[in-house]
Amino acid sequence: MTKIYAIANQKGGVGKTTSVINICAYLAGSGRRVLLVDIDPQANATSGLGYDKYQVTLSTYHLLLESAALEAVRLIQTETKLDVLPAHPNLAGAEVELVNAIGREYRLRNVLEKVNGRYDYILIDCPPSLGLLTVNALTAARDGVLIPVQCEYLALEGLTQLTQTIELVQKYLNPQLQIRGLIMTMYDSRTNLSRQVVEEVRGHFPGKVFRTIIPRNVRLSEAPSYGQPISTYAPTSPGAIAYKVLTAELVKGDGAA
Repeated sequence: MTKIYAIANQKGGVGKTTSVINICAYLAGSGRRVLLVDIDPQANATSGLGYDKYQVTLSTYHLLLESAALEAVRLIQTETKLDVLPAHPNLAGAEVELVNAIGREYRLRNVLEKVNGRYDYILIDCPPSLGLLTVNALTAARDGVLIPVQCEYLALEGLTQLTQTIELVQKYLNPQLQIRGLIMTMYDSRTNLSRQVVEEVRGHFPGKVFRTIIPRNVRLSEAPSYGQPISTYAPTSPGAIAYKVLTAELVKGDGAA
C-alpha cells in the first residue's frame, strides 16, 4: 500500500522543501518507488531537483484543473531515481480558478488514486499557506502530515492554526488524516534557544516529534542551487547524515523493512 504524506507548515523558511527533497532522495536511494508532488507555486522542490520551473510545460496546475493526464505531467529523475510531478508559478492561479469547481478539495486525491500501489511513498510539498492547495494536499494525504519546525524563537507560532486546519480537514474531508510527526530543523547545538525550542515543541506534541533533529548546515542550503539533494551533493555532511537517519526513522515507524 502506498504511503502518502503531505509536508506542511504555513510558516515559510522552516525547511519544508529541503525536507521533502531529501527524504524522497533517501527513500529512492534505498530502492523504494517514490513520487514527489510539488504543489507550491514557488516550485522550489522542482527547481531544487534541477528543473527550470519556467520551462515546465505541464505541471500540477494542469492536473488540478484536469487539463492533462498524470503520465503527461510526470518527470523521471534519472539521477535520484525519483518520479516528480513538477510545479510552475502559474499554479498560483489555481486557487482562484477552482473556487467554484465541484469537488475542488479532492482534485489531488483523485489524481493520486490513479497511481495507488505503483509507489511505496508519495510526498507532497505544500505552499507556505493554508489555502486550497494545502487543503488539497491534506485531503490526499491519507497517512498523515509531516510538519517541519524551525528551532528558533516563535517556532510554535502558527502551529495552532495548522493543527486546527488539520482537524477541520479530518472532520469534513479526510477522516484518516493525522499528524505523522514534527521534524525539528535548523538546530544549532551552540545555543540554549534551540534546545529550549525542541523541549517546548515536544511538550506541546508529546510522542509526535521525531527523535532525529536536522542541524543548521550550510551544505543543506547550497544543494538546491546545484539542483541536487544532499545525498548527492554532500553525502558525508552533518545535514546528509541527519536526513538519512530521519528517513530511516520514518520508514521504521511505518513498519517497513
